[in-house]
Amino acid sequence: MKLSPTQLYRLSIAGRTASALSLVGVATIIATFTFSKDFRSPTHRIMLINSFYNLFDFIATMISVSGPEAGNNSALCRFQGFSLQMFPVADVLWTVAMTWDVVLVVFYHYEPRALRRLEKKYLAIITTLSFIPAFVFLFIHNSDKGPLYGSVEFWCSISPNWVLFRIIFYYAPIWFFILVVLVLYFVIAHEIFKLRHELMLTHTDCLVLSSATPSNESIERTNNDDMKSIETPIIRQQSAVSLRKFLLMPILFFLALLTTWVAPTINRIYAFKHPGEEPYPLMVSVAALGSLRGFWNGIIFVSMRSKGRR
Repeated sequence: MKLSPTQLYRLSIAGRTASALSLVGVATIIATFTFSKDFRSPTHRIMLINSFYNLFDFIATMISVSGPEAGNNSALCRFQGFSLQMFPVADVLWTVAMTWDVVLVVFYHYEPRALRRLEKKYLAIITTLSFIPAFVFLFIHNSDKGPLYGSVEFWCSISPNWVLFRIIFYYAPIWFFILVVLVLYFVIAHEIFKLRHELMLTHTDCLVLSSATPSNESIERTNNDDMKSIETPIIRQQSAVSLRKFLLMPILFFLALLTTWVAPTINRIYAFKHPGEEPYPLMVSVAALGSLRGFWNGIIFVSMRSKGRR
């Protein structure tokens, strides 16, 4: 579908406006984490790390139509294509990591310090899985199809000539991991419902696991006092976790992710079935919604204050 200069201009305005809002969201996350100790939970920390990945993503979407206009073989187009391959995939993987933290808290009673020790592993795995394909694609070129990274009208990404690669290495893994997150949340919800009589929600909005390990004080009492002390062990004030921190915040983050990927996926399916006939309003929604994720992340980040809920 050949777009008119006016249509391309409107697409660039939509994409760049959304990208600017997302860059503000990224800056908000970094500044809030840096200057306030009330936003230092493990979930906040993962969102902070992810915000640096998002930064390159939104810089790439801010480039907008300038990438295709520079030409498929230009450094600008290749940088944009690389960024829009690596960092959106990494964003989804960080959502998986955040959800896995929820699993560890609900099923294994992990504490914040233990969760933080996993961050380096998350960083290594996510960077490796998202970087390698994006980097290799820079060197794929075919005399018939041209370079793998090329124009898709309003930015450079995997070229329509390489549509199979786009499905296998972009949309398929993204939706696979989205489904993984959905399954994990269903498992978490089932576990919470099953153990609803063993879980208590305190007035400080903390989820207390009654099966938590007794403290040293309770053990000493058991050894020295009568058997009644066994029935009332002192639960460590730490196995208590914030319901909002470990459940609501990742869910909102996941919903923001969904709003990002619904429109681009619908557009890609439509384009696959009807080559060259993508509806222009759908393309505008892709340019806008696909670049707005950082804005929603910023709102979610600052709305979930963690002071007093550690």
